[in-house]
Amino acid sequence: MKRETFLRVALLVLVLMALAIGFQFRGELSPDGLRRAVDGFGAWAPLVFMAAYALATIAFLPGLVFTIAGGVLFGPWLGTLFSLIGATLGATAAFFIARLAASDWVADKAGGRLQQLLQGVEREGWRFVALVRLVPVFPFNLLNYSLGLTRIPPLAYIITSFVCMAPGALAYAWVGHAGAEAMAGGERGIQAVLIALGLLAAVILLPRIVRRIRQQPVVPSGDQP
Repeated sequence: MKRETFLRVALLVLVLMALAIGFQFRGELSPDGLRRAVDGFGAWAPLVFMAAYALATIAFLPGLVFTIAGGVLFGPWLGTLFSLIGATLGATAAFFIARLAASDWVADKAGGRLQQLLQGVEREGWRFVALVRLVPVFPFNLLNYSLGLTRIPPLAYIITSFVCMAPGALAYAWVGHAGAEAMAGGERGIQAVLIALGLLAAVILLPRIVRRIRQQPVVPSGDQP
């Protein structure tokens, strides 16, 4: 067996194993369960959380649960940062797994409309990544693997993903933090809930704003007043 073929088969087996493990634990996944599991690691908790988030992304587990748990565990700001790092690591791993395992095969077999679609995505580059991160038309975990089948530059993919996933990560980390504060009671809980609601409203409106900006016609520079 050739080295490239062996690598592709090995990657496929690893992904299938991750999917099987993820499917087994999917029903047990909850923010409170994650909090209890991660909190026991003490000073290592942030690293464990980020690694678990990355593995969950590869295994098609819902990242939203991790982001909310991050807000509970580490507060809104560190929770956002650690969630972003974990999600970006997982998205990057899925991207490279797909690229190493199948991108050449897809490029050889693609024809007609599929080839045109791939070329269109590659021409847009980081702009396409930004659009699909800000306007979540496709499932996050599936999108990571799908983008790996294109020839979008990895650095552009990684940086754009990190930046454009930040609004959603911040909003849902605040949701987790607000829930913890509300359980504790007091004015801080009310304030945290109001901030979380405001951020959620902004995240919900963001895709509409992005769509409107993209639909606006560009005015030629010579016609500007």
